[in-house]
Amino acid sequence: MSVSNQQVAARIYLFLGALFITSLVASNLIFQKFVSWQPFGEMTLFGASIFELSVGVLPYPITFLITDLISEIYGKKLANRLVSAGIFASIFSMGLLLVANAMPAIENSPVDDQVFSQVFALSPIGVLASMLAYLFAQYIDISIYHFWKRITHGKMLWLRNNFSTFSSQIIDTTTVVGLLCLFGVLPWTSFIGLVVSGILFKMMIALVDTPFLYLLVYVMRKRFNLKEGEELSSPIL
Repeated sequence: MSVSNQQVAARIYLFLGALFITSLVASNLIFQKFVSWQPFGEMTLFGASIFELSVGVLPYPITFLITDLISEIYGKKLANRLVSAGIFASIFSMGLLLVANAMPAIENSPVDDQVFSQVFALSPIGVLASMLAYLFAQYIDISIYHFWKRITHGKMLWLRNNFSTFSSQIIDTTTVVGLLCLFGVLPWTSFIGLVVSGILFKMMIALVDTPFLYLLVYVMRKRFNLKEGEELSSPIL
């Protein structure tokens, strides 16, 4: 790969990394708001309402789309490197929240201590739970993705994209909801409904983002003259 192409590849990787980390940190900050999404009418499972979701799931599928794209074009090593950077960003943001929450607000502060604590006090717990789930899910997603890439000899992009995401999202959703219930953030009565809702929503999003992955992979392959299943050979970072 020429020096100019290597520079372009590095810039794209850094841009994707910025989107990835922003989506991850944002999902950790907004997770406490729950909404009801009923596209097929009200549904229940074992007495629990499903399609009640944390708004934190909205940016989260973007992280899996980005890691699949990086896995496809840049390879497993750089995909795992981005996951590690995301873990560091999550720990750092949790530390900032703890420090900010410990600092007393002044009298005329637009947001007082009570409001700030109500919105963000649980975020460190949420970040911890999400981070543990994310750690397992993302590494599993990347491993499964490359397993199917080897099995299919770089063909059937839709299969490895959806199969890896489905598997990792089941692990991620079950783990994070279970930890939030264990920490007392959520009641155990909500466990089944939230797990089923989260898994179904993320699977639907994974199906929707498949055409976008095909488009992005096509553009990247054309830009760097890559064959189907081929990855960038020269290290960029």
